[in-house]
Amino acid sequence: MNNSYYSGKFGIERETLRVDSHGRLARTPHPFGNDEHITRDFCENQIELVTPVANSIEEALGYLAKLDEKARKVLAENGESIWLYSNPPHFENEDEIPIADFTGDHSSKRSYREVLQRKYGKKLMLFSGIHFNFSFAEEFLHKLNTENEAFHSFRDKLYLRLYKQLMVHSYLLVLLTAASPYYDASLDKDGKSGIIMSEYSSLRNSVRGYWNKFLPILDHKDLKTFTGSIKKHIVTGSLYSASELYLPIRLKPKGVNTLENLAENGVDHIELRMFDLNPSAPLGIDGRDLEFAHLLILYLLSQPDFDFTPEMQEKAVGDHKNAAHLETDTELLERSENIIEKMEKFFSGNENATEVIAFEKEKVNGRKVCNSVKYYK
Repeated sequence: MNNSYYSGKFGIERETLRVDSHGRLARTPHPFGNDEHITRDFCENQIELVTPVANSIEEALGYLAKLDEKARKVLAENGESIWLYSNPPHFENEDEIPIADFTGDHSSKRSYREVLQRKYGKKLMLFSGIHFNFSFAEEFLHKLNTENEAFHSFRDKLYLRLYKQLMVHSYLLVLLTAASPYYDASLDKDGKSGIIMSEYSSLRNSVRGYWNKFLPILDHKDLKTFTGSIKKHIVTGSLYSASELYLPIRLKPKGVNTLENLAENGVDHIELRMFDLNPSAPLGIDGRDLEFAHLLILYLLSQPDFDFTPEMQEKAVGDHKNAAHLETDTELLERSENIIEKMEKFFSGNENATEVIAFEKEKVNGRKVCNSVKYYK
């Protein structure tokens, strides 16, 4: 496999909460102005670090490290720090969760968040995680386009096929990177406190996480029908906008992230949204997990296309939620083991790839051991 096979463009978005010296949600305004790389997500006290587009995962992590250092320095001057867990700290009530105060040209962002508040409440918005963005090298896509199809059409078909595969296999990345089994009781009820051990290894990826109130069934025949089926949910009022489509994978255009831009200009990159913050990793993410996600993308690209039926869409989301249980579903473990073994063979000539795959395989083996242990009251 030549260099273009493993090359591409990479980006990381990391959400975290700002906390004060007592470990409570910071009540101060966002201290980074309109910095496009240190912005906010839903609430004023939730920082989102957005790396520049990088040529490798290592470079993207380097950008993230610099942004993290910059953010921590400013916060330290204000007596604040970063809460590096996906589940929020203790809070008394939703008054401690101010909607991000976007103004001026960005005031529509605030309006959108007000809709979310009314629809879902504020508590869910505190869940934080990592989004991983990837696009193939254009040189590689041209090499794949052996029939000399119109390039934009070929590219959109390829990403849509990959999107379906990643939706079906998103459970694997949840199973491997879930890192948030503990949460504060205030997430259950105002005024409550105390640490609770959840039945979930990842609250935000579980049935308790951030999902639409219905399962949005989409038409994946081509990009036109795909964007059209999202538009139908918006027209009927089921979704406020495409941004409210809370599925673990997104297809995104270059520039402004709107459905119209995606439909008109096609897919620029794909976004994987399921990664928990890893409190054991200084930056909140282990680079090997992102390397594995990249390898999974490359492996799934080699798999045949299929009809992503409504039944399969429902099962894919169900598998994703089930993978977030602490007690892992045996069938999902077996499927995970099977995929990883196939990836071992697929990447057998690449020493770095086999090391990353072995790292993840060990996690699956650990889950199998946990499943085999019986607990008695």
